[in-house]
Amino acid sequence: MSAPTPRAALNDGRITFAEKDLPLRRDVGWLGQLLGKLLQELGDESLFPTVETARKLARKRRRGDETADERLGAILGDLEPDEGFELVRAFSAYFGLVNMAERVHRIRRRTERMRAHEPQPGGLRDVFLQLRDAGVSADEVEDAIRSVSVEPVMTAHPTEAVRRTLLRKEQRIARLLMERFHLETLTPDQQTGVEEKVELEIASGWQTEEQLHVKPTVGDEVEHVLFYLSEVIYRIVPALHAELERAFEGAFGRSIRLDAPLARFASWVGGDMDGNPAVGATTIRATLNRHLQIVIERYRREITDLFGHLSQSSSRVIASEGVHALVACYREQFPEAFTNMPERYEDMPYRQALQGIHAKLGATSDEAEHRYRSPDEFVADLEVLAASLDEHRGQKAGLRLVERLLVRVGTFGFHLAHLDCRQDAEVHRRVIGELLGDAKFSERSREERTERLRKALEEHTLEDDGGAEPSDEALRTLEVFDALRAARERHGSEAVGTFVISMAQGPDDALAILALARAGGCVDENDRVPLDVVPLFETVDDLERGPAVLAALAADPIYAEHLAQREGKQLVMLGYSDSNKDGGITASRWALQKSQAAMVEAAEGTEMRVSFFHGRGGSASRGGSKPRAAFMAAPKGAIAGRARTTEQGEVIHDKFGLRGNAIRTLELILGATIERMATGDAPPEPDPLWVSAMELMSATSRAKYRAFVHDDPDFPELFQSMTPIDVIERLRIGSRPAKRRAMRGVGDLRAIPWVFAWTQARVIFPGWFGVGTGLAAIRDRHGIETLRAMNLGWPFFDTFMSDVEMVLAKADMNIAARYARLAGSVGERMFPIILEEFDRTRSLILEIRSGQELLDDDQVLQRSIRLRNPYVDPMSLIQVDCLAKWRASGREDAALERLLVETVRGIARGLRNTG
Repeated sequence: MSAPTPRAALNDGRITFAEKDLPLRRDVGWLGQLLGKLLQELGDESLFPTVETARKLARKRRRGDETADERLGAILGDLEPDEGFELVRAFSAYFGLVNMAERVHRIRRRTERMRAHEPQPGGLRDVFLQLRDAGVSADEVEDAIRSVSVEPVMTAHPTEAVRRTLLRKEQRIARLLMERFHLETLTPDQQTGVEEKVELEIASGWQTEEQLHVKPTVGDEVEHVLFYLSEVIYRIVPALHAELERAFEGAFGRSIRLDAPLARFASWVGGDMDGNPAVGATTIRATLNRHLQIVIERYRREITDLFGHLSQSSSRVIASEGVHALVACYREQFPEAFTNMPERYEDMPYRQALQGIHAKLGATSDEAEHRYRSPDEFVADLEVLAASLDEHRGQKAGLRLVERLLVRVGTFGFHLAHLDCRQDAEVHRRVIGELLGDAKFSERSREERTERLRKALEEHTLEDDGGAEPSDEALRTLEVFDALRAARERHGSEAVGTFVISMAQGPDDALAILALARAGGCVDENDRVPLDVVPLFETVDDLERGPAVLAALAADPIYAEHLAQREGKQLVMLGYSDSNKDGGITASRWALQKSQAAMVEAAEGTEMRVSFFHGRGGSASRGGSKPRAAFMAAPKGAIAGRARTTEQGEVIHDKFGLRGNAIRTLELILGATIERMATGDAPPEPDPLWVSAMELMSATSRAKYRAFVHDDPDFPELFQSMTPIDVIERLRIGSRPAKRRAMRGVGDLRAIPWVFAWTQARVIFPGWFGVGTGLAAIRDRHGIETLRAMNLGWPFFDTFMSDVEMVLAKADMNIAARYARLAGSVGERMFPIILEEFDRTRSLILEIRSGQELLDDDQVLQRSIRLRNPYVDPMSLIQVDCLAKWRASGREDAALERLLVETVRGIARGLRNTG
């Protein structure tokens, strides 16, 4: 096909580094040199020369050298699959090191600011100082702190699942890079030692298979998430509390003592049944048991550490009667634990008490007789130790260590992370219909279904059903609710999180959970359903219907009674991904903004206290924004003190892979939430003209998007041919299928592979298509100055424009044109439409934001993209070439498929936030 020659989103002009970022440049250069040296030693003799040639030609190509483009294409096209695999692996390894260096550099910058007593923008110190200077009192800020709830929710993600072996190697490299923060202070021998250790990790990582050749199980995905929860998050929670206390005292001159966790954590892994037949009652039980084992193991390690510190002797200092009572009690309950204790410990009451606590934790893990029945009992023992230390001059002799453990127990309990459950509403409708003996239940109107369910709940029809033997689907569904009942008894009420209803459309979908829970025996001692029912509104139409659904639930006597037992708290999940796939990013973002405001309004005057759970992904098209900006842009009343959002795949790794980054991530979310609550959760109201303009933009953008994606009969072929979706569907990096239901079109494809595929093709289509048409409609009716005023005065619009600008900067239409050729005549007809909308969107955003180049106001990101592109390009060119050959082979060539899988991984590493 003869495709147009579009301009690149960012040219490869002269790249400069600010002084603060020179250490990053030094680290990247050093790591690149080490990798190059190791490639010469560990690879075939042709590998390093080929990598270097490809790298140099790719850079020349970016500068407009057409001969370099031809030479690069010839070199890459002549590679055998095994040679191509090694070359792509080399570029991918490079990006793994660069990504790590950038994460470490963020920690370096945080450390430098702390040393200089300079608040980091968006951090707790910065937020508290700004609130103080704005006239907000210490009492108001303290009330806000005590009202907030921050809860990141980890989910499985089929764009990344790095093996724990390699995650630990990365952490060791990160620690070694931190040792180089002050390189001039290291002796030559120390520098050599650091280098040798980094070489060890890089070399052994190169020789380790990145992905096992079997599809991960749900258990594997659980272990992946547990790595972050237990290795990183568990460790940093006390530091987060300490930072808030210091920041508050620094701003307001008085101390604050927290009596509740600042953050809690949840997980979908093991409980997300939506479209994944491998998840159900069995995985729920196994996951919660694993959570318990991991957190008890962590507590026992910490008790052992305390044992090493609390060596106080009775001859030197008094311990309280409470400590001695603990010792007496546990000597009786666990005589074997004390049998082999050295005699010298007889004079050390704290160590004896810790010996008993350690034994009781072991009994808890084993579910033995003398176990802790709840985390509160464990807390009570620790508080006995803390009180004794505080009373008997132990403030600097171990009290802080016990208090750190108390913070952790308050945060993680015996569950480590709440386990959410999720299931498609259609599954519940089918099961309800079966239990009611109504085969057409799913086809009935929402009003009919609601009335039938209300009657069934009033008359207890479902739980008393004595009809035919239930189907396998019904049995599996009821077993889930039985597993949740058992989980509450075994692990406590905190272990079970929310029950999310995918594709919720009406009040009947919430009532269905109450009915199924009762039928499955999931009721508490007061015959109440002890679950937080969370409708997930995913499409644009469902988001628009959301306020009416909430109003109906608030008015429903049965659901209102359930809500009263849950303190009136109603959590609503917002779907960024499917609403984007349904109507495009503009219609999605505007529907989400309006729906939140309307749902808050719908709950006013009722006993319902609504808050939101944001189903965000890493990419902008799946709601990915800078954390603080996203929360500050929410409409009035939408925060309500609760910040609950999904974290997925490479985003988990980026935000929570290193302790310093994890603290920064939580600080940004906490700071934004506290600021919103301390200032009345009321951002500036947008000008009515701006609201009207957004309505126009949403409508025109959605029409443009749907005409192209949903109405053009050739679009499915364009998507299937232009992107590597057929490779992505074969990836063995997630237990969940790529499709939610039987594939009837784009609508049934999961949003993650949808976005992932377009990102691989360097189009990132879902992140911007239709935006330019919408902006042009506003410009033509209201003028460019209206758009500029919206950008300057409306946080929602500014954040939206920033997200789209970032996506445009990462897209590359020159590379995308090569992918379009894979679609033949369909690509020849449709790609110019994509290109035209890209240029329109880019041009208008630059005009609105007064930029010469994309990301002129975020030069760190701009520079990062410019530096990365030449190293991503060779992988993209190989992928395009291999896709054509693999498809020509009938997708049977295993060597080409192996190479394609490696290009998918490498491109994802290079572009980041891909899903």
